[in-house]
Amino acid sequence: MTVLERQRSGGKQKTVNANKRDKSLRVPVLPEEEMVIKAKASEAGLTIAEYLRNLGLGYTVPSVIDNRQVDALLKINADLGRLGGLIKLWLTNDRRTKYIGKSQLHMTLDTIRETQSAMLSEILKLRK
Repeated sequence: MTVLERQRSGGKQKTVNANKRDKSLRVPVLPEEEMVIKAKASEAGLTIAEYLRNLGLGYTVPSVIDNRQVDALLKINADLGRLGGLIKLWLTNDRRTKYIGKSQLHMTLDTIRETQSAMLSEILKLRK
């Protein structure tokens, strides 16, 4: 077994060390650089040491924020699916929707448009 071994568990990559880490590296940084490194480590859900070690060893550092944004998009997509189902019922003249008028349909369409706007804003956040 090598000293460092990468394992996949639950979709996360983890660095496992067979020996105790007893060496430290000192990296001088500017105050602004320190703030950025700390923020990026926090975004990734890692300690500063884990974050820098992963970067130094060439591992990809997953971002927790990206996962949160994907979850938000999935929730919005589910809302759109439910709204689409309601419109489908209305259009098929289902007996359960006989009391839904055109005004209710227009309100539902407005809700879909608002939801699409929310989804677009989340997608634009992901692109940054």
